[in-house]
Amino acid sequence: MFDGKFRTPVDKAVKPLGAFLRRTRMTPDHLTVVGLLVGIGAAVAIAFGRLWIGLVLVILAALPDLLDGALAKASGAASQRGAFFDSTVDRVTDSLLLGGIAWHFASTESAHLALLPFAVAAVSSVISYQRAKAESLGIDAKGGLMERAERIIAICVGLAFNVLLIPILWLMLALTSITAVQRFVKVWRAAAIAPVTAARIEMRRSRRQSRRVARTERRRTRVPRRKP
Repeated sequence: MFDGKFRTPVDKAVKPLGAFLRRTRMTPDHLTVVGLLVGIGAAVAIAFGRLWIGLVLVILAALPDLLDGALAKASGAASQRGAFFDSTVDRVTDSLLLGGIAWHFASTESAHLALLPFAVAAVSSVISYQRAKAESLGIDAKGGLMERAERIIAICVGLAFNVLLIPILWLMLALTSITAVQRFVKVWRAAAIAPVTAARIEMRRSRRQSRRVARTERRRTRVPRRKP
């Protein structure tokens, strides 16, 4: 939800930072690795109950993820490999953060409650797969109530106010499940229309090709006029 509404303004805001980072000779992959390392530190801090330290590190881990795209555009280094690497690291970082919360719950609450962050991680992986599979089929599957940006913000709020961490995770689980249903319905409907649209496009292409062939044949069969 936030990604769709605020992506363009955020990209414009960080564009000058991308130009600045380009002078440092850093690459987008460097920023992605830095974000992963900071995310690992955040997960460890959370697991051992240092929630405020974990909060600071989560915010710091989000900054490289915000800037790597701007750096890629500024340096002309945007590539499919970089996008794949960044997306993979995002999924790993999210899993580590929720794993750290699960460890914290197992140590301070109960073993059963530790399953809550894993449930959030499981449903989050479903919506990530839905988007990846839909895009491989040429269908857009973005959107929903609880995308990655919303999940990170919710985790930050829960870390800042410890008493709200458990209710926020329950809310995340509910909203992430709703997002999975939203994406399923969106792709299901689009997939029903897509073959018809593709058939129409192919029909139009075939007609245009037939007309070209017919014009070519007419030109070839014309008898050139003889000069008197």
